[in-house]
Amino acid sequence: MKISELARRSGMAASRIRFYEASGLISARRLSNGYRDYSEQTLHTLEIINCGQQAGFTLDEMLKLMPDASQGEGNHAPLIESLRRKVVEIEAMQQRLAQNRAKLLEIISGIENKPGSIDCEENAQRIMAGLREQS
Repeated sequence: MKISELARRSGMAASRIRFYEASGLISARRLSNGYRDYSEQTLHTLEIINCGQQAGFTLDEMLKLMPDASQGEGNHAPLIESLRRKVVEIEAMQQRLAQNRAKLLEIISGIENKPGSIDCEENAQRIMAGLREQS
């Protein structure tokens, strides 16, 4: 299929598809007129790349994990290991995000519940001092 059809079917810009090709993530056969000819498998590969990126994989990581079609079935152990590492990274990120959320909620509460006897500058200093004590 031509790049315009692949772009339409995948929902990706043709420039993005060409970038993936230049990066070695996908390949196309060149027709005699110079046009790229993509296989149906390329559409599936683009879906895998998109899912991988949404899961937090870089393009370099995706390149290392993509199965080599010329090698048949391949070894899934590196893929599974990489997926498990990504799960650990996501869990660590979730923990950091939860901590950041808690701090932000504490700051909001400190601003909303400012003692009436102090001005905003003093309140900001009070809130920051409380945060420093927790660190």
